[in-house]
Amino acid sequence: MALKITVIGTGYLGATHAAAMAELGFEVLGLDVVPEKIAMLQRGEVPMYEPGLEELLRKHVAGIEGSSGRLRFTTDFAEVAAFGDVHFLCVNTPQKHGEYACDMSYVDAALASLAPHLTRPALVVGKSTVPVGSADRLAAYLTEHAPAGHRAELAWNPEFLREGFAVEDTLHPDRIVVGVRSERSEKLLREVYATPVGEGSPFVVTDFPTAELVKTSANSFLATKISFINAMAEVCEAADGDVAKLAEAIGYDDRIGRKFLRAGIGFGGGCLPKDIRAFMARAGELGADQALTFLREIDSINMRQRGQMVELTRQALGGGPFLGKRIAVLGATFKPDSDDVRDSPALNVAGQVHLQGAQVTVYDPKGMENARRLFPTLGYADSALEAVRGADVVLHLTEWREFRELDPEVLGEAAAARVILDGRNALDPTLWRKAGWTYRAMGRPTA
Repeated sequence: MALKITVIGTGYLGATHAAAMAELGFEVLGLDVVPEKIAMLQRGEVPMYEPGLEELLRKHVAGIEGSSGRLRFTTDFAEVAAFGDVHFLCVNTPQKHGEYACDMSYVDAALASLAPHLTRPALVVGKSTVPVGSADRLAAYLTEHAPAGHRAELAWNPEFLREGFAVEDTLHPDRIVVGVRSERSEKLLREVYATPVGEGSPFVVTDFPTAELVKTSANSFLATKISFINAMAEVCEAADGDVAKLAEAIGYDDRIGRKFLRAGIGFGGGCLPKDIRAFMARAGELGADQALTFLREIDSINMRQRGQMVELTRQALGGGPFLGKRIAVLGATFKPDSDDVRDSPALNVAGQVHLQGAQVTVYDPKGMENARRLFPTLGYADSALEAVRGADVVLHLTEWREFRELDPEVLGEAAAARVILDGRNALDPTLWRKAGWTYRAMGRPTA
C-alpha cells in the first residue's frame, strides 16, 4: 500500500515540502495551527513569495479545478495521526530572544500534540534545523508518550533549501541526509525519496547527531566563506585593491571555487545568522565552545559590513550629517527571488541611515509589504524610478535582476545627483559611468 505523508508546519519549508511530496505522487495532509494560513493554502495561495511554489500547490490542492487532489490541509492533529505513515516536522526554530540559543518550543509543541494520537506504527521525521542532541531527546519523548511506543520511531532529515530555488531543491536535491536508528526507518525514507534517488541524488545514511550537525556545519561554512571575502573587501578598501578581481583570481582555484565570493553588505535571512549563533551556543553547552570561537568573528565581520555601507554613504554625501539628505534604497529583502526581510542587511542599512536623519525611500520587487510591517517609518515607492526621484545618492543593496537591467540614463534624469553605491558588487560600473554616474562599490575604492 502506498505511503501517506503528513507535513506539520506549513511555513516556507513545510508548504514547499508538502507540495513537492504531492508532486512525487504521494497523498499528503498538511497541518498548521494557524487557521488563516490553512485557509490560504486550501485556496492554492502561499503566505510567502517563492518562485514556482504557488503553481505547484495549485496543481495538487484538493478542490481546485484540474488539480490532482493529492494535497489537503487541516488543523487537527488526530486527523494527521490517523492519516499518515510518515510525519514530517517542518516547524520554525528561531533564535531565542536575548540569547544566541535556538528556540525549540515550536518543535516540542508539535511533537507533544502529535505523539498522543500515534496508536499505530509511524515514522516522525524532523526537518527543522535544531541543536545537536535534540533528536535523541525527542526520540525518547516520542517512545514515552505515543501509545504505539517503540513502533513510533523518529528520524532526522535536514533540509537544504535555498530561498528562490526551494521547489527545485526539494524535487531535485543535491543530497539527501537521513539520521536513523533502524532499517525500517531507512527503508521508509528510501521509499519517500525514491524518485530523486533514482535521478542520482546521493542518499547519505547516518546517526542522529551527524544528521543534525550537517545542516549547521554547511551553513557555518557558507557564512565563513561570505565573511572571508567581506574581510578581504575591508583590506582592499585600506590598500586600494579591487576585491572583485581578487575574488575572481582566487576563485579559479578548484579548492576554493567562485561561489559565495561576491563581497558586499553581508548575509541575512532566517537561517545563516541564527544558525551560526545557535551552533556556538550549543557547542558551549557541550564544552566544545573553543572549536567554534571563529564563528563569533564571522558574525562580527558580517554585521560590520552594514556599518561600512552607512559610512560609505556618508562619504558619498561629503562626509557630513545625513539630515535633510534624500537616499534611494534599491532592495529590501535579504536576497533576490524572495519576499523575506528577516535580518535583511538592506533594510538594516536603510534603517540606520534614516535614524541619522536622512529621508529614505525603498523599492523592492517582492518585499515591500513585509518591509513596511518591519520598518513602517521608512518611505516606500512603487518602482525603482520613483524611489530614485530626487535622491542625492542611490544605494543598491539587494541584487535583483530587475536592478541589473535598469537604464542608468533614465534613472539619472530622475535623481538629484548621479551617485550610486553598489552594496552587492553586482552592477556594471562601465555602464553606469558612461551615463554620467559616480559609481562606488564595497572593497573597490579605485575600480
